[in-house]
Amino acid sequence: MSDYNAKHVIEALRSGVPSREVGEYFSEARPQMMQKIRDRLLKVSRTGASDGMIITGRYGEGKTHLLNSVFNMAFEENMVVSMVSLGKETPLDKPYMLYQKLIAGTFLPGASQPGFRPKLLSMTQGSALAGDLLAYTAAELETDKLYYLLRAFLGTQEEEERSTFLADLEGDFTTAALIKKSYRRIMGAPAKFRQSFVKSRHSMDYFHFASHLFRQLGFNGWVILLDEAELLGRLGKKTRAKSYLQMQNFLSPSPHLEGVFTLFAFSSSYAEDVIDGKGETAGVEAAFDSSPEDKKRALDSINRILHAPELAPLTKEEILRILSSIQDFHGRAYDWHPDVSPDTIYKATDTGGYLLRTRIRAAIEFFDQLYLYGQAGETRITELGRESFEEEGQPDVPDLPDLD
Repeated sequence: MSDYNAKHVIEALRSGVPSREVGEYFSEARPQMMQKIRDRLLKVSRTGASDGMIITGRYGEGKTHLLNSVFNMAFEENMVVSMVSLGKETPLDKPYMLYQKLIAGTFLPGASQPGFRPKLLSMTQGSALAGDLLAYTAAELETDKLYYLLRAFLGTQEEEERSTFLADLEGDFTTAALIKKSYRRIMGAPAKFRQSFVKSRHSMDYFHFASHLFRQLGFNGWVILLDEAELLGRLGKKTRAKSYLQMQNFLSPSPHLEGVFTLFAFSSSYAEDVIDGKGETAGVEAAFDSSPEDKKRALDSINRILHAPELAPLTKEEILRILSSIQDFHGRAYDWHPDVSPDTIYKATDTGGYLLRTRIRAAIEFFDQLYLYGQAGETRITELGRESFEEEGQPDVPDLPDLD
């Protein structure tokens, strides 16, 4: 009988689109890098002190697979996880837009759907959680907008109003005028903001609030995974400079960010193509010439990209383990027994210059051909016990287009 989960993994690998399920089964690759990430993640989980790091890797060499493995690792540690790809719709230089995208891609351990809305809907006025959050938003944030919004949310019985306030907490910001109007009606007193909330300046309040909320809900922290960070290189010079500055909110976070571990994944070519090729140091110095502290922080981000640990190409032994896993999954997915030696699979997919993802997909096609036709290229199913590729040359496994 075929195994549905195994088939799901094979089809995800065939598509070239990484997933959490695939990351769960292929986390054994690059053990040194995974251990380095695990050590820092566990420190955040156990101390509550936030931290951030950067990794780099060549295109198609498994950065997203690794992030999905970290996703599963974080769940095992009872940590909330958010994962997004950076880009024009998820800009790092605009934290208020980044926050909204992150929350939409946030999963609580044990939850099947993203977001924290159900937890807030179950919170009642007078509960310990409500009391803690009100005290926190009144005293610990740069503005007190969230204090008045929470009080209005807890006090109203109107579903539309509650939905509006919840949407605000998820990053769809409502107006101060609406909060004041609702607060006066619900509480019988005016809301007196000590400082007007401006999303372009104060949106880190929402990150701080969410990090505190997750800890108060009993989770061990919040893991933020930011993939395809090299897309920053397609933005304008000033936007890139602002992005490097905003990176510091996560690489060198303030104490208000509680138990957050942030991991950025950049392409290895970013240093040469963007930092050197586009003169990033000079661009940052020009952008923040009147603000030495901002200049220093932005340059620190660039320096950390330049010195970030890189995903080394997989060793033959690591590739063999992955290919053997694919062999096992393919057999379970289609209820057959592909009796092929790992070296045979390795040679069948070693056409020169193969990226990891295309090697994986070539291996799946190799097994597809064996399953359907009893042979793959020049290899026949009756010959699988022998290393026949050496004499016959490389098998006819076609190049497959890379998917980013």
